[in-house]
Amino acid sequence: MIGVSLVLSTIYIVYSTEKEHRQGWEGISGCKVCGGHTVWRIFNPRGQALWMGTHPSLPSKDLETQRTLLDLVQDNQALMSTEIGQRYGGKLPFLFKVLSIRKALSIQAHPNKKLAEELHSKDPKNYPDDNHKPEMTIAITPFDGLCGFRPLTEISHYLSAVPSLRRLIGDSAAENFEKAVKGQETSNDEQDLVKNKNALQTVFSALMKCKKSDVSAAAKDLVAAAKEEGETFAGNGGPSNGGQELADLVVRLNSQFEGDIGLFVLFYLNYVKLEVGEAMFLKADDIHAYLSGDIMECMASSDNVVRAGFTPKFQDIPTLTTMLTYSYAPISEQKMSPVDYPYVTLNSIAYSSASSTTLYDPPIEEFSVVKTDLKKQGAKATFEAIEGPSIVICTKGQGKISVGPKVEDMKEGFVYFVGATAELVLESGCDDFTAFKAFCDLTGKEGSKS
Repeated sequence: MIGVSLVLSTIYIVYSTEKEHRQGWEGISGCKVCGGHTVWRIFNPRGQALWMGTHPSLPSKDLETQRTLLDLVQDNQALMSTEIGQRYGGKLPFLFKVLSIRKALSIQAHPNKKLAEELHSKDPKNYPDDNHKPEMTIAITPFDGLCGFRPLTEISHYLSAVPSLRRLIGDSAAENFEKAVKGQETSNDEQDLVKNKNALQTVFSALMKCKKSDVSAAAKDLVAAAKEEGETFAGNGGPSNGGQELADLVVRLNSQFEGDIGLFVLFYLNYVKLEVGEAMFLKADDIHAYLSGDIMECMASSDNVVRAGFTPKFQDIPTLTTMLTYSYAPISEQKMSPVDYPYVTLNSIAYSSASSTTLYDPPIEEFSVVKTDLKKQGAKATFEAIEGPSIVICTKGQGKISVGPKVEDMKEGFVYFVGATAELVLESGCDDFTAFKAFCDLTGKEGSKS
């Protein structure tokens, strides 16, 4: 069965309240049906995630047999490769998702491996596995979110320029932070970095420990200022965001989560926008909140989330405030620089139509992602075999997918698992075909040729 391609039913929970971002995808393509089985459907306006992988919270299944992908790869370890199967306990090392966000997702971070083991042991209900969860986001449509702490100069600016924020955390906490980092905000000296991170943890924790009633009262003043001040809001904004942009953001988020602490957290975090094809990588213990847009998301196979805002779910503020790295930098340092994928051959139609295969390769071994854009009917991309598993999803157009002698239809929403050592061919049946392939390869084919 090496190289066998398995059509996966896309297991998702349309009406679920268990996972805040799995509810009703109003994303890319509407309702698609494959072999009589729903591939995905659009329902409510919250947004939905399509999960692809072996994680027990929402495992993919073979469309024909309804066996889980986990059962299939554990029955035949050759589908994974011996090395990957042994290293990751016979499970797919990554979890691949399509995420469609119509309402802000929670302010959150994902634990590192050691902390994940501790949290899972103490509280398996809220932390369902013992794995870490670094993740990568690739924009399918324009996306915005809060990701990582802003440069310290920007945080200092907002502590002085947003009166409701300063009153909420207290003058003393704000002044202590300003004094602690003054003159060394951009220093690379190790002692200064430690001092700055400690100061940032203290001033952020001061906010997160505020009483809910105090946050709600302060939020009314904040929203009123945003509506009244417009371009001059928050001291005319800052180096990264204009006043009107931040004012609009506050009003928008308040309409979704009225009086939430996240309205103030946004002044600590980078507000980032990604255009189609842009990507960013978040290490374990990095704070973030996805606000809107459609994205491909790939991560280590885990469902651990430490939340602290923009959610009615379980929040673990003590864990969040102690686990974060408190790294601070402009968002440009988190954005990725994709490159051409070298282990693929394009036919003449693909070359002449400016088709492309783009590699997103984060600094971890569990996964990489290739985006394939075929720009003319008959364009073909032939991927060299790799020593690891892949999951492929079509997000635009239609065509064919071939693995060995087996040829299958490839349409929007169709998902395939491809075993190790199999050559994979994608062929477009239209003039605008896009597919994403998540894969794990420990032999070097996740990067550039030397």
